[in-house]
Amino acid sequence: MRIPSGPNSPPSYERLVEQATEASLGGWDFGWLRGRTSGGQPSWVYAERASSLLPTARRLLDMDTGGGELLASLSPLPRHTVAMEGWPPNVPIAGERLRPLRVAVLGAAADRIPVREATFDLVLNRHGALNAAEIARVLAPNGRLLTQQVGSRNGLELNDALGAPPPIDPASWTLEVAVDQLRRAGLRVLDAREEMVEYVFHDIGAVVFQLRAVPWQVQDFDLNRYDQRLRALHERICSQGAFTARDHRFLIESELP
Repeated sequence: MRIPSGPNSPPSYERLVEQATEASLGGWDFGWLRGRTSGGQPSWVYAERASSLLPTARRLLDMDTGGGELLASLSPLPRHTVAMEGWPPNVPIAGERLRPLRVAVLGAAADRIPVREATFDLVLNRHGALNAAEIARVLAPNGRLLTQQVGSRNGLELNDALGAPPPIDPASWTLEVAVDQLRRAGLRVLDAREEMVEYVFHDIGAVVFQLRAVPWQVQDFDLNRYDQRLRALHERICSQGAFTARDHRFLIESELP
């Protein structure tokens, strides 16, 4: 039963959750969270770093492009630009957005990039799966990789609040691990940075949307299963004003000699 709220009272738990479950998850667009969350930005700006590399690139690959939102924002793009997306529902969304920019969109996963070796002189990868050997294979000599990764310590405060186990070993995907893999694949690391960044949720709807959009954070997430914990977190947000988790981010720029 929905609990009514007066004109001057904050939205109820039921209303906030209803809004979050009705919000669209198309593409890789977190715009619905605008105003409901804050923070989450590392000291670097990935889009600016990517833009600075575009003028020297003739052939560009954007891995795990989502709905093509970020890549489109970097326009104008090199004449030969390819976007890859491994989640089938996102492929047509990316195609519709990127086709006017003359970007070819491939439905493919990072463990097998469907192009011949030494094809690209720039590979961009923001929050996508990272296969160092495959990237080394498709990069041309002196080609660059710029990647921003979500580390394995990401958002663990959410898991703790819901009494859920971490999605993976918290030590399994860090800057140190990724740098080692890239070096073993033959790339030279030019820049490497890692940060834990505060990400603040201002209502329980934002938490629910986040867990719907990133289902691997709490792998058995279900509103009924976590009802008691979610309601307790809602009360905590109401009393404290917010709930803070930490985003684990690292950035690597590397080059194939």
